[in-house]
Amino acid sequence: MNILILGSGGREHSLAWAVKQNPKCDRLIVAPGNAGIAEIAECAGLDIENGGAVVTFADENAIDFVIVGPEAPLAAGVADRLRDAGILVFGPSEAAAKLEASKSFTKAICDAAGAPTAAYAHFRDLDAAKAYVDAQGVPIVIKADGLAAGKGVIIAETLNDAHAALNDMFGGSFGAAGAEVVIEEFMEGEEASFFVLCDGETVLPIGTAQDHKRVGDGDTGPNTGGMGAYSPAPVMTDAVTDAALNEIVRPTMAEMARRGTPYQGVLFVGLMIQNGAPRLVEYNVRFGDPECQVLMMRLGAQALDLMQAATEGRLDQARVNWADDHALSVVMAAQGYPGGYTKGTVIEGLDGLPEDSHHMVFHAGTARRDGQYTANGGRVLAVTARAGSLAEARDKAYQMVDQINWPDGFCRKDIGWRAL
Repeated sequence: MNILILGSGGREHSLAWAVKQNPKCDRLIVAPGNAGIAEIAECAGLDIENGGAVVTFADENAIDFVIVGPEAPLAAGVADRLRDAGILVFGPSEAAAKLEASKSFTKAICDAAGAPTAAYAHFRDLDAAKAYVDAQGVPIVIKADGLAAGKGVIIAETLNDAHAALNDMFGGSFGAAGAEVVIEEFMEGEEASFFVLCDGETVLPIGTAQDHKRVGDGDTGPNTGGMGAYSPAPVMTDAVTDAALNEIVRPTMAEMARRGTPYQGVLFVGLMIQNGAPRLVEYNVRFGDPECQVLMMRLGAQALDLMQAATEGRLDQARVNWADDHALSVVMAAQGYPGGYTKGTVIEGLDGLPEDSHHMVFHAGTARRDGQYTANGGRVLAVTARAGSLAEARDKAYQMVDQINWPDGFCRKDIGWRAL
């Protein structure tokens, strides 16, 4: 098969790494890719949110299968354009992608499906939103309704913080994504990420993980796109997993099908678990980043077979073969992230690190300049290791981090602390 992966981050590097191991993969192109991806696949300059351009590129390169990495092309309808052109594509339609592209849409789906989630209200008016916050009290969660690259969620501890967040959102700090907001109750408990594949009818669980959203050790500081992850998540016991499937995921998928927008692709189910009872925090319509890195490290080559089965409506025949193992990923970010940071700083020591089924550095935001790797984003590397225990995977990952010479980067030192 000739395979095209859309995206340029650590998620896409790990997808490419797993897909490349499958003997079905003949030619692998990633658009636009990054400096690390270029070591294992062809990279192509392509506007991945332009469905027509993606279809033309796929035709010209005899692409058999397209895997859409990030959410923006899905929300832009790129998967629809590919399907209309008869090209096999892994990823939901524009209509189904509203599960991530609109928080208020997801809340309405949960209401219709009876899926447990936080109490909420939806606002288009700043003064009305502030009045609601004043009446509810704090802590409270304020979310930009649209896509905000994983950063449009504020947990407000004070009324001043809540008002400031609303001023920012309605003032345009998140662009069109913040023109409407959803305000939710603050849910207590432990958060986990649950990943399932869907083919419109069948739901197949493919793994659990736990992300670390806050920038600092001990879960302190501002929210980020994710500073590390590990898989599996111990909080996702068999009982919790069954409850999430039967009370949240399957009713949601049935409601989507009932509305004429069946869901096909991966569904990232963000959960808050308290006393063994899961409630939905949010849906994402793509693999998480950095959760994808630990999942791909554990799944390996079978990831391609599973994604293909979801695309072709064969999930009822698919099985996931899990080893009794653990994976952990440490994100290295540019100093200043998630605020302002400098691009172009040099990263040394990557060439000497192992690259095998138990050790990988997935590149999230790198470029190549004068033969050297340079930082080209906020989150730059996802240093990932796999082992028989989580403690061993953590030790391997941090040993790799210690060999990377990047004075302008930093990482959390406590990834995996909840489980360990």
